Amino acid sequence: MVNKLKTVAVIASLSFAGLSLACTVDGTKGFVPENDLFISVNNKSATGLSETQFNAVIDKVVNVYNPIISNTGAKLSVDRNWSDGTVNAYASQTGKNWKVAMFGGLARHSTITEDGFALVVCHEIGHHIGGAPKKGGSPAGGGWWGGQSGTSVSSWATNEGQADYFATLKCLRKVFLNDDNSRVISTMTIPSKLSSECSAATRGDKEDTALCVRTSMAGMSVSNLFAVLGKLGDPKFETPDSKVTSSTDDNHPKAQCRLDTYFQGSLCDVGMNEDVSATDEVKGTCHPSLGHSMGTRPLCWFKPKK
Repeated sequence: MVNKLKTVAVIASLSFAGLSLACTVDGTKGFVPENDLFISVNNKSATGLSETQFNAVIDKVVNVYNPIISNTGAKLSVDRNWSDGTVNAYASQTGKNWKVAMFGGLARHSTITEDGFALVVCHEIGHHIGGAPKKGGSPAGGGWWGGQSGTSVSSWATNEGQADYFATLKCLRKVFLNDDNSRVISTMTIPSKLSSECSAATRGDKEDTALCVRTSMAGMSVSNLFAVLGKLGDPKFETPDSKVTSSTDDNHPKAQCRLDTYFQGSLCDVGMNEDVSATDEVKGTCHPSLGHSMGTRPLCWFKPKK
């Protein structure tokens, strides 16, 4: 099992009605979207990213994370499937060869901004190094990720909610750190709740607030995609998911729950250079056991350990 290629289901292939899913332990099949999710490279009405933007975003994230992953003894590679219309992305591992596969169909979707696409790359990298909880490591997990459902054995892969959390908690902060984030967000329509909560979380520091807002708005981009595909309504910063899960869910949360996760990752005041742990869900995060009330993973998918 360890030496077989395992594929992580993607950020854009979340559980929504009508989606045909297929996934095998050897990675020969991934999530296969319905035909209406296929956006051809020749689609003239596509309003998402250009090929230049597609490659530039990937380069920007990979330039930050190549040395980080190299320090673990692994090698990161990215399959750049620009001509493929699949609205999808995935992560896989074969030994120390760690892969992220990105598809042009996802980049061409009208909801996807450059920052949103960067978040997708971060999410997929998060499957490799995003820490605990891992796939199959909770009673709600199981399956071929980590043995039979209900066991505590986990796979190499960080689960979906944690990969989302890692994307804004660590990855996008590093990727956007040296940008003029105040200038970038000046062209965006920022919800007042987002502005006020980011300001409170950063104690009014202008640049830190701008970074918090920018990473959260990247989350809004991809959450809008989930909502469109799943016909789940419009996720908003003002309407957090009220669900309280009875056990940590390793699968893809719904659109609002995912936006809540991106938002809380952005609000967490734990430093971006304080690493998360593959076995300890507390390390490097905001966690209730540490007294945090802001920036913690939402209870709509996460059940904190006491």
